[in-house]
Amino acid sequence: MNDDIQPDGSAEHEYEHGALGDAEYAEFMELAAEEGFDIEDVEGAIEAAGHGPLPVLAVVGRPNVGKSTLVNRMIGRREAVVEDRPGVTRDRVTYEAEWAGRRFKVVDTGGWEQDVLGIDASVAAQAEYAIEAADAVVFVVDAKVGATDTDEAVVRLLRKAGKPVVLCANKVDGPSGEADAAYLWNLGLGEPHPVSALHGRGTGDMLDAVLEVLPDAPEQSFGTAIGGPRRVALIGRPNVGKSSLLNKVAGEERVVVNELAGTTRDPVDEIIELGGKTWKFVDTAGIRKRVHLQQGADYYASLRTAAAVEKAEVAVVLIDASESISVQDQRIISMAVEAGRSMVIAFNKWDTLDEERRYYLEREIETELGQVAWAPRVNVSARTGRHMEKLVPAIETALAGWETRVPTGRLNAFLGELVSAHPHPVRGGKQPRILFGTQAGTKPPRFVLFASGFIEAGYRRFIERRLREEFGFEGTPIHISVRVREKRGAKKK
Repeated sequence: MNDDIQPDGSAEHEYEHGALGDAEYAEFMELAAEEGFDIEDVEGAIEAAGHGPLPVLAVVGRPNVGKSTLVNRMIGRREAVVEDRPGVTRDRVTYEAEWAGRRFKVVDTGGWEQDVLGIDASVAAQAEYAIEAADAVVFVVDAKVGATDTDEAVVRLLRKAGKPVVLCANKVDGPSGEADAAYLWNLGLGEPHPVSALHGRGTGDMLDAVLEVLPDAPEQSFGTAIGGPRRVALIGRPNVGKSSLLNKVAGEERVVVNELAGTTRDPVDEIIELGGKTWKFVDTAGIRKRVHLQQGADYYASLRTAAAVEKAEVAVVLIDASESISVQDQRIISMAVEAGRSMVIAFNKWDTLDEERRYYLEREIETELGQVAWAPRVNVSARTGRHMEKLVPAIETALAGWETRVPTGRLNAFLGELVSAHPHPVRGGKQPRILFGTQAGTKPPRFVLFASGFIEAGYRRFIERRLREEFGFEGTPIHISVRVREKRGAKKK
């Protein structure tokens, strides 16, 4: 995997020690023992923070079979919207789950209306997206209703894809319903697992079956071979100029451009020579303001955009500079940050701005985008090609920050100076201290800090800000987790 290869060709122990080599790991564990931390807890913290890309599990099925209820059960909290009617959609469709100590992503593909484009087209659109994005699939069928023609259509697509499938027979609330579940053997997908997503019955056994077929890590890592094209996702609201930008950097009309918003439905991968290098650009369909009001093709466009971000290494977020920065622009940026991708913000249609608009735009950037001040910014015109030469250096800067790693010794010297000069505020008569830390992973940079007490969110933000000032990390989100030392004897026996 590319994530495990260093510039000098040595292999990282990405899943054993996070980003730490053997010698650095041994030295770090000695330090942890001296400070009184439990070794297993430290190992678990490094492993959790140092993971590579998580495997993806898609939950598919026809409307109103209980997909969202099952997703909520998997992730252990109520996030996916559940209503007793088909076609309810959400703003967010990807969640992180954990079962038996293994972490994975869950993609909830519910929310499509079966009469928008005809039942066959709707089933195909949902299932094809889910399968494309997933390493394994949970196919949910209503055991009380039995297999329908719609279910059969999904089965045909699953067989064609060849991905591992776990068959979930939902709405089996008691032993009497297991006979209904047994009929689903006829689908030819193997053993149906009787489950009540609503009450939790049987979900543990089903998740055990999921872990058996789910790989430890996705088959494909970022990019292709070493030195291969880096993946760039163009994302933004409809009609901000994503397709125009792609055509301009490609030097030819690769994708359809139209003033009608939403012309692009499917992401289009394009190999492009730019700035003396080869890039793989993905022109994604625009994300509309309220996904839960979308139907048919627009809803799938949003799902495919989320998939493109997951596959990319850097997201170029296009914002229409001639309009005020919207909540939707901020939500799209949050999507890239939550996915852990490096990011460049490109303000398009710059050539149309007068001095007054430029003044107010600068004020909007300060107030509305302050949380991503670390992202490189370029002012471009997809129509005229103005400043397009600045795009590649910005992307390279973001990727460099995304892959930056700080050696543990240097990080702890920095933390020692920081804590001495700016100690954590005293709370309740106690003053928690950051004792030591390590960078457990890259892409994006992931830090684990070990402390003597609870570290407030404001102090964590202060640490992140100082990390950026000291080590750069331009163009990338930073993940910081804190482990607190337990009192001696307090650990469960």
